[in-house]
Amino acid sequence: MSQEHPFAPFVRILGKGKQGSRSLSQIEAREAMEMILDGQVEPEQLGAFLMLLRVKEESPEELAGFIEAVRGRSGAPQQLTVDLDWSTYAGKKRQLPWFILVALILAENGTRIFMHGARGHTPDRIYTEDCLQLFGITACRDWNEVTESLNASRFAFMSINTLSPEMGRIINLRPVLGLRSPVHTLCRLINPLHALHTVDGVFHPAYGPMHQKTAQLLGVANGLTIKGDGGEAEVKPDTECDLQWTRGGDYSTSQWSRYYPRRLVKQELDTADLLSVWRGEITDEYGEGAVLSTLALILKLLNKAADDAGCFTLAEQMWQGRDRERF
Repeated sequence: MSQEHPFAPFVRILGKGKQGSRSLSQIEAREAMEMILDGQVEPEQLGAFLMLLRVKEESPEELAGFIEAVRGRSGAPQQLTVDLDWSTYAGKKRQLPWFILVALILAENGTRIFMHGARGHTPDRIYTEDCLQLFGITACRDWNEVTESLNASRFAFMSINTLSPEMGRIINLRPVLGLRSPVHTLCRLINPLHALHTVDGVFHPAYGPMHQKTAQLLGVANGLTIKGDGGEAEVKPDTECDLQWTRGGDYSTSQWSRYYPRRLVKQELDTADLLSVWRGEITDEYGEGAVLSTLALILKLLNKAADDAGCFTLAEQMWQGRDRERF
């Protein structure tokens, strides 16, 4: 009989039946992910591992362990600091990614933002990396470029394919497996530069508490998960928005009020409108409402005003005062 593969115990922990299986501890999860990242796992084992986690649903402890492993292999410089970690992995389908304008406004006003994401894993979606090119922003190819971009404009974007190539490969297994995997969740929470403020989006409400409980395990000081448009961290301005918060050891939920009292009619999508709205060449009722609502919410996360009304006032000032000729 051949010797058991070192990764087999991790599969067995998850798949030993209703009575015998259990979740991985945070330490076990970190060890398992380190083996995956180091290429020490057979394809059959990886598929079984991911789908057993998918059926069971990953625990915050498992996600925290996975993230610790990915961080440890990311090569992120310890001395590099940012104010806000912003993850963008879902892609947009029904509306444009207006949150890009929010990030650029915040950066213009002094907030250092590290944004990371994926593209192409789901057909017919609009991805952040492609839209950033409209503004002359390209994905950073290494941490040196991240540092240069942050120093130059206080904004940097890195693809998951660079941040963690193996995670990027696994995300793109979705058409092969037919289902999303825990990697789609853990990538949103990597926060490789240990920012004190983090924001991410979910489509399914049940994932919100999981995200923020994981953030607590990882020591995030100020974390926000938005049930946003298309699963991205963007407020829908014409409906209420569910929020999950972590403030140190405190976890809470709240709802962000709608900006418009009525639902707006969906328009045809043209990514060029993002730049045109920034420049003030055209107006877009939904887009500008999404920008102001999301900007005000992020200002609340960053503790930039005393109350919600103050956040909206500051958001309006920032939006009206943007450098329209910058891009």
